[in-house]
Amino acid sequence: MKQLFALAILITLMVVKEPSWAQAFPAKSIVWVNPSTAGGPTDTLGRTISDRMAQLLGQQIITDNVPGAGGTIGAAKVARATPDGYTYLVGHVGYMAAAVSLYKKLPYNPVKDFDAVFRMPNMPGVLVVHPSLPFKTLNELVDYAKKNPGKLNFADGGVGTMSNLVVSMLASRAGIEIAQISHKGNAPAMLAVMAGHADAMIEPPNTSVPQIKSGKLRALATTALVELEYLPGVPPVAKDYSGFDGTIWFGIYAPKGTPKASIDKLHQTYMTVIKDPAMRQRMQDAGMQLLAEADYSPDAFQHYTANEIEKYREVIRAAKIEPQ
Repeated sequence: MKQLFALAILITLMVVKEPSWAQAFPAKSIVWVNPSTAGGPTDTLGRTISDRMAQLLGQQIITDNVPGAGGTIGAAKVARATPDGYTYLVGHVGYMAAAVSLYKKLPYNPVKDFDAVFRMPNMPGVLVVHPSLPFKTLNELVDYAKKNPGKLNFADGGVGTMSNLVVSMLASRAGIEIAQISHKGNAPAMLAVMAGHADAMIEPPNTSVPQIKSGKLRALATTALVELEYLPGVPPVAKDYSGFDGTIWFGIYAPKGTPKASIDKLHQTYMTVIKDPAMRQRMQDAGMQLLAEADYSPDAFQHYTANEIEKYREVIRAAKIEPQ
C-alpha cells in the first residue's frame, strides 16, 4: 500500500512539475539585438516594449544596437547566436523579407535560421503630395500618371528602402510609369516634396501627419489595409487595389532551436503588455497600427514572414532592382 501511495505521488510530481530550467526562465538578463541606430524608429519601438516586458519578467532586457548593411549585420549575429533563450532579434521587413532579394549572398535565412516569437504593431505609410498639385485622391494621381508616363516623380529614401519598394509596388499594381528620385534617407526625401522639388512620396505617419495637419503636405491614401483613426477620410490604397499592404512591420525572432518554453514565456508577457490600454494608446499616438490578437502569435508571424519574402521578391523583380 505504501509503495502504491509513493508511486502515485511520483506520477503526480512528474505530471505537474515543470523542468527546473523552464521554471527559472529568465534567470538572467536577456539581449535584444537591434540592427538600427539608437534613437531610430525601430530602436524606439523595441525599447518601448522591452522596458515594460522587463518589468513583468523581473529581468533586464538589454538592447544591443548593431547597425550596418541595411540591418543584415545584426540579423546575422543573432542567426549565429547560441539558442539558449537569452538572445533575440528585433526584426524589420527590410532585413527579414526584402533583403532576401536585395542581396546576392545574405548570410542568413529569415525562415530557416530563426523562430518567430511575436509580431509588433505595424507602421503604415502615407501617400503624400505637395499641396500645389491638383490631386485630391489616389485615382486622380493615377489617371494623371497614365496620361503622362514618367512625368510624375516620387521621392524615396534610397534604392531598396521600404519607401522605394512600396512606391514600386504601387506603380506596378496601378499600371503607371513614374520617376523615382532617391535620397540619402526619408528625411531629405520629405523635405524635397515639401519644397516642391518632388511630387510625392510614401512616408510614415509619425513624421508626415504633423506636416499634413500644418498644410505643408496633402494626404491621398495610406498603405494600411483599413482607414486609420488619426487620418479620418484618408482611404487605404487597398480600397482601390484589393489586398494592397505596404506597411512596415516589426517583430521579435529567436535563433532557430531556442527552447519553446522561452519563446512562449516571452510571447505571453508581450501579450500582457500589448493588451494594456496605456500601451495601446501609446502605440496609436506613435502612428502604429494595432493588429488582431491572432496575428501576434509565433506561428502566424513565422507564416507571415515567409509570405512577405515572396511578396517582395516579386516587387523587386518587377522594379528591376539588381541584387548587390
